[in-house]
Amino acid sequence: MDNRSDVRDFLASRRARIRPEQAGLPAFGTNRRVPGLRREEVASLAGVSVDYYTRLERGNLTGVSQSVLEALASALQLDEAERAHLLDLARAANGTTRSRRRPGQQLVRPSVQRILDAMTAAPAYVRNGRRDILAANRLGYALYSEAYADPVRPVNIARFVFLNPRARTFFVNWERAANDTVAILRTEAGGNPYDQGLTNLVGELSTRNEEFRTRWAAHNVRLHRTGFKDIHHPVVGELHLAFEAMDLPADPGLAIVVYSAEPGSASEDALSLLASWAATLDQTEIANQAEAGAAALREAGHIGGKVGDPTQAADYQRPV
Repeated sequence: MDNRSDVRDFLASRRARIRPEQAGLPAFGTNRRVPGLRREEVASLAGVSVDYYTRLERGNLTGVSQSVLEALASALQLDEAERAHLLDLARAANGTTRSRRRPGQQLVRPSVQRILDAMTAAPAYVRNGRRDILAANRLGYALYSEAYADPVRPVNIARFVFLNPRARTFFVNWERAANDTVAILRTEAGGNPYDQGLTNLVGELSTRNEEFRTRWAAHNVRLHRTGFKDIHHPVVGELHLAFEAMDLPADPGLAIVVYSAEPGSASEDALSLLASWAATLDQTEIANQAEAGAAALREAGHIGGKVGDPTQAADYQRPV
């Protein structure tokens, strides 16, 4: 990753989105040559000289103090994720980034796999910062059976979102899933600029998918700790699930992601049905069965709308 260009584009894009009135500044006339704030307006709000801010926006964060960074974050009205990203960019510029992770394969410890397997009523998986799924429980494999239908391992959520046509129906709101995925990768790139695997992934997606490339250029960032996912599963239909992401302190860069449904909801019933469906299948069978169900539903015209009963499809094999 190019730190100077990342800093330049991030600061310029944050400046461009703020109108003078949003910053409490008078807007003199309507013939402004730049979108958002001018550099001198940001400098004034941050309490620095115009020349100094210009140096920062040209990508040079070397030697910038914490107080100046905080003032800049306030002037640009950065949210929590954006503020953290700015600090990460400053650490990288000063050679003090949090970690230069050693190359090599990230492994999931047996004790962590046992924790996953002990969660029988909730889909759960372990992922790294690049969004590789490194391990999952049975229900986690079943939930993401559409992604596991691709033989490439490890399954990568970003590749699934942008390179696999199945993702367009799997995510009820694909646009939001795409925006969130890119913003999460951008956040990870700021914190771990020396991750060669992440650099390769971004390069691959930028080359192969214009929609990824456009979103990457926007420099949006977000934290991925809690939220909701709306999924259209080919076997059980629509699922509205809450998720929590919990870091594994003993395994830097890894986190467990766990999904749950509101008690008494249709999603809870669908999740229970998914667990029953997956109970007697191994990982490969889960992917194959999901593909059979999805193909039948596409043929019947259900994909893209409400899902009917996949067990009525001629090529659906009920687990026994």
